[in-house]
Amino acid sequence: MPKKSISHPYAEHLSFERLMLLIATLLKNPGIGSPDLINVNYDKQHDSLTQVRLSLQQLAVECKIELPEDYPAIATLRKDLKTLRRYGILERRMYRWGYYLGTGAMSQTELKVAFNALASQAKFQGDPQLRRICEILSKRLRGLDMELQGKFFYPVRQHLNRAIVYTDPEEMAAQGENRNTLFHQLPVLETAISQGQAIEISRASDLYGNNRIGLLQIVPLQLIYHDIAWYLLYENYENGHLAIGRLNRFKNYCKLLNNGQGRGLEAQKNSLNKAYQLLENGWGLYLGEPPEQQLELQEQLEFLTVKVRFFPPVTAFIQEGELRHPKQKIILGSKNETTGNPSYLDYLITLPPRSIDEFSLWIYRYMHKAQVISPPHLVEKHHQAADALLSQYATPLQDT
Repeated sequence: MPKKSISHPYAEHLSFERLMLLIATLLKNPGIGSPDLINVNYDKQHDSLTQVRLSLQQLAVECKIELPEDYPAIATLRKDLKTLRRYGILERRMYRWGYYLGTGAMSQTELKVAFNALASQAKFQGDPQLRRICEILSKRLRGLDMELQGKFFYPVRQHLNRAIVYTDPEEMAAQGENRNTLFHQLPVLETAISQGQAIEISRASDLYGNNRIGLLQIVPLQLIYHDIAWYLLYENYENGHLAIGRLNRFKNYCKLLNNGQGRGLEAQKNSLNKAYQLLENGWGLYLGEPPEQQLELQEQLEFLTVKVRFFPPVTAFIQEGELRHPKQKIILGSKNETTGNPSYLDYLITLPPRSIDEFSLWIYRYMHKAQVISPPHLVEKHHQAADALLSQYATPLQDT
């Protein structure tokens, strides 16, 4: 009686290489086979394996692996996919929106947290790039969400800070609200950031009355979302001055300088570290004018110590913010005999002069529950602001 063969179906060299190429193809092209990638109507049938086959053949050429002509056949690839399912490399479910292997470098729990964060930023911060990524991932991961009975897409965490201006060129076009801002140049801008390329942009408006509009030559460092809008952190190309500007206040214009030659990531990181040193020292996003900024970076600038007294019920909110600023100090006042809580608290902080205006805006939100104690010029400034507010309410409103 002939002995039963125990040869493995992938023992033959060509079969083994085909399987390895298939796995590598799926790893390098997550979502391959999706109708999105081959411009096929979702309601129509499409042959996803044709796309997989073409990519596999291309990868073989790149890896200098010679395959027979018209190899492998689609039917052979279907058998290989069954093998991958058998060993748990692919899940035992449909991959209507393209093949991908597992969750890459993340566990399923980590992927869910990451997806929630991406979806939140795409929705509320209006990030156009993330919107498109989330649309693709939502389709690609739909099978996983069904398997988990809807738990994967449920937004356990959310960032509700919402952009107050249009940020997505596609959304602008769809709604007929084109703003011609720097948001239209994000691909060029992001490349310039990652390579340290000098660019020329144009400021369209200056809402602070300094008449700083027109062309500006910079090296962009980072895109920042803060509170209600997207900002650009940049370094002046001529003098190295670091500044932050609202993206929507720049025109739809971005020109590469120096033939697109970048200075590299090391120089970018050095400038970024300086900018974050300034942000940590100060309050808000204003980084100061060149002379005082240089003194501050050289640790030769004299800072101001500000003291503000807060009264109940605001005291509880101020006391709660233990990490509001790295250089703050909170001193509790005497206890109220009735409530047992502090009758006031003093908030002390040392800031560069450039940050006083933005710090004042934070104090204003607490109205009569906050009183500036020092320095004297800031006491006077807040006193005048209170008088101006009182005067405004004392003047009858005219009918419009």
